[in-house]
Amino acid sequence: MAKMHYRELWCESPRYWGGLALLAFIIMLGMAATYHMEHNGHYVTGMSNQVVWGLPHVFAIFLIVAASGALNVASIGSVFGGPMYKPLGRFSGLLAIGLLAGGLAVLVLDLGRPDRLIVAMTTYNFKSIFAWNVILYSGFFAIVGLYLWAMMDRRYGAPYYKPLGFTAFFWRLALTTGTGSIFGFLVAREAYDAAIMAPMFIIMSFSFGLAFFIISLMAAYWWAGRTIGELRMTKLKNLLGVFVGAVLYFTLVYHLTNLYITQHYSVEAFVLLNGGVYTTMFWLGQVVVGGVIPLFLLYSPAFAHSRLAIASASLLVLIGGFFQVYVIVIGGQAFPMNVFPGKEVLSSSFYDGAVASYTPSLAEGMLGVAGIAIAMTLVAVASRMLKVLPENLEDPDEGEIA
Repeated sequence: MAKMHYRELWCESPRYWGGLALLAFIIMLGMAATYHMEHNGHYVTGMSNQVVWGLPHVFAIFLIVAASGALNVASIGSVFGGPMYKPLGRFSGLLAIGLLAGGLAVLVLDLGRPDRLIVAMTTYNFKSIFAWNVILYSGFFAIVGLYLWAMMDRRYGAPYYKPLGFTAFFWRLALTTGTGSIFGFLVAREAYDAAIMAPMFIIMSFSFGLAFFIISLMAAYWWAGRTIGELRMTKLKNLLGVFVGAVLYFTLVYHLTNLYITQHYSVEAFVLLNGGVYTTMFWLGQVVVGGVIPLFLLYSPAFAHSRLAIASASLLVLIGGFFQVYVIVIGGQAFPMNVFPGKEVLSSSFYDGAVASYTPSLAEGMLGVAGIAIAMTLVAVASRMLKVLPENLEDPDEGEIA
C-alpha cells in the first residue's frame, strides 16, 4: 500500500475553536457539579442506600467500555493485518486513551473524596475485582501509550510494533472482562449474577468504541477539510453493523438464559414487562434506537452511500448503548434483593421486596457529560499536537487492497 503521510490537525477554522470552546464550557459545568456534590454530600444526588451506583457510574462504565473498543481499529491493522485499517491505528490508540481518561475522571470525581484514590492505588485486596481493575486501567494507559509510540516512531518503534499490538489487544480484552466481571460476580443481585456478562461487555465495547471512532474521525476530517474515501467508510460501517448485531444476539442469549432459570423469572419480568422506565429504556432505547434503527441505516440500500446515515447510526448506537448500561447498572440495583431466599418477609423497614426509586440529579448528569467532554477535548488537542491523522484517506488503488 502507498506510503501514508501523517500531519497534525492544524486548522484555524471557527468550527474547531468553537467546538473546543463548547467542550471547555461543558467541563466547567462538570467542575461546578463536582464542587456542589463534594461540598454538600451525596444527599443532593438521587443515590440512596439502595441505589449506590448512580448516573455518573453509568457514564464512567460506558466510557471505559468504549475505550477498549475504540482500540479495535488499531488491533485489526496490527494483529490481524488489515491494510485498510493500519492508517487509522494512531487515531484509534489516541481515542482509546482519551475515552478511558474521561471515564476514570467521572469515576474519581464521584467518589466524594477524590483523595481516597490514593488508598486504591497503594492498598490492594487481590480478592476484589475492583483492585484488579485499578491495575488493568493503569496498564492500559501504559501499554497503549507505548503502542502509540511504536506506531509513530518508525525508526526506533518499528521492532516493537507487532509485540505491543498483540499485548494491547489481549490487555484490552482483559480490561473489558474485568469490567463485565464486576457485575457477573455480584451474586447478591439477580440481574447481575451471570457468567455471560464478561463476553457481553466485550462485544458491547466493540460496538460503542467503533461508534465513537467513526463519529470522531468524521468530525476531525470535517474540521480539517480532509477527505475520507468511500471504501474505508463502507468497511467501517459494515463492521459496526456486525458488532451491533452481535450485541443484540448476546442480549437475547442473556435474557433467554435467565428465563430458563426459574429463580430469575421475577427479574426478567421486571426488565422486560413491568419495570416502568427500565422496560421502556430496554425495548425502545436499547433494542429499537440502539439496534434495529442503526442496522437499517447501515445496511439499507437506500442509505448505501450516505455519510449522514453512517453518522446517525453511530450516534444512535451510542445512545442505545448508554440506555443498555443504564438498565444494567441502575435497573439491576432498583430490583429488590432476595435477602431471604425461599422465605416470605411479612414486614420490614429495610425496603425488602420493594423496587428502589432513583431520579438522577442535574449535578450527576453534568458530571457525566463532562466526562465525555474531557475525552473529546484530550483527543482534539492531542490531534493538533501529534501526527496521528493521515493527510489523505482517499481510497487506495484496486491493486493495493489486500
